[in-house]
Amino acid sequence: MKTSLIVCLLSLSLALTSLAQAPAAPQTSPAAGAPAGAGAAAVTSPGAPAAMSPGAPAAMSPGAPAQMGSVPPGQSPAAAAPATSAALSPAAESPPAAPEATPSGGILGSNWLIDKFHRGGPVMWPILLVSIVGLTVVIERIFWWGGRWFRRDPKRIEKVFTAIEHGDTTEASRLSRGSRDPVLRMMWNGLNHQHASLQGALQVAAGIEIKRAGRFLVVMDTLVTLAPLLGLLGTITGLIKSFSFLGNEELAVQAVTGGIAEALIATACGLGIAIFALIPFNFFTSRVANLEFELQTAATNLEVMLGAQTAARDLEFTGQTPASGKGSSI
Repeated sequence: MKTSLIVCLLSLSLALTSLAQAPAAPQTSPAAGAPAGAGAAAVTSPGAPAAMSPGAPAAMSPGAPAQMGSVPPGQSPAAAAPATSAALSPAAESPPAAPEATPSGGILGSNWLIDKFHRGGPVMWPILLVSIVGLTVVIERIFWWGGRWFRRDPKRIEKVFTAIEHGDTTEASRLSRGSRDPVLRMMWNGLNHQHASLQGALQVAAGIEIKRAGRFLVVMDTLVTLAPLLGLLGTITGLIKSFSFLGNEELAVQAVTGGIAEALIATACGLGIAIFALIPFNFFTSRVANLEFELQTAATNLEVMLGAQTAARDLEFTGQTPASGKGSSI
């Protein structure tokens, strides 16, 4: 379990490091870096090459007769006039506007989480610590209960009870030896100490199994209670920060909104951690209760069966003793 805890902590640190990295610089359109002359040449009509030529100033004047004479053959003067006006317009000479750069990474690419974390105030650091501890405990308990699910051996438990029912406690002890099932471990401990104190041995073994199953539940219970309190503390500190700037008219609006944002972010994070930890806490608590019931049931059955065998042997012994006494007296 220590290895799983270390792996969880390393994965969380790597995730936080990747989120803290700055986003990549957005790539601009190649049209934004094109020179103005290229943009003007792109919008120049191919039918009026003399209009953009720096060596033909006569073509720039609206009333010059040479412009009408420079019309290509096969084209009317009315068709050449729009091309000349388009070449002389200021909009045609200006370069096209560069497209607005947009973040390429979305929420994580723009470091949205890191920005909200810093805006939440200093209370976000203990909230972050609580969240890391809670997530680590939940992952560790999931692995533990998953391993216990594969360690269960109900068929062997039935074989042990069958052997005890037939009076073969040696075979029952052999079947329960070396098992990883908590019920079988408890039964083996009781069978090996039945001559000293069967009930005491079963209670000790069941207590050890329940303690293993309920490990870290106190930590989760503390986190469920502590996370909303930290969020409430962040709310109080954010409101104090907001009201401290109310006397200054220049910074009042910006400071008040920043303090309110800090209060809301801290409260939301605290409540989110509490909700996240509450559901696994109730689930693991129910699993511990089910395991306790199974251990109590198995211990009671074992006590009843061994007690019945002991009573049968005592009855047989007491039945033989008076018979021998009567025979001797007669």
